[in-house]
Amino acid sequence: GVDQLDRDVLLALQEDGRISNLALARKLGLSPSAMLGRVRRLEKSGAIRGYRAVVDPAALGITVRALVVARMHEHSEQAIRQFEKAIKEVPGVRACYHVTGQFDMVVELALRDLDHLGQLIRVDIARIPGVMNLETMLVLAESVEDHGWPILDES
Repeated sequence: GVDQLDRDVLLALQEDGRISNLALARKLGLSPSAMLGRVRRLEKSGAIRGYRAVVDPAALGITVRALVVARMHEHSEQAIRQFEKAIKEVPGVRACYHVTGQFDMVVELALRDLDHLGQLIRVDIARIPGVMNLETMLVLAESVEDHGWPILDES
């Protein structure tokens, strides 16, 4: 498990993954060696999966973002796994979630333009075996930006 200090470390690293060990140790009141040990333990346990740059999608030519929801013919584990395997091969997929409710899968796409979106939906996604129907929602604005995972209290 993670304690409150681990939570503080995770929050600080989500805010700035490039913070130096020394600055992080000072910020949280630990010695640099104790902080380094704690961060290494969080990395080894898998609590920290990795580090990456936060990139502006426009810098990559991404002008269209969309959510595509899919309803499957059947809800078997095999059908879901087949969809998950196929969707990983579709370019422009940022994330895919298996969900409850009216639809079975939610796919987040980031693409160059609407033509690219149309092609992906008609060709790549609609042809995945087991897909019964698709609904597409264009993202008009990002009202709340992804700033990492919420750090919940231990209670």
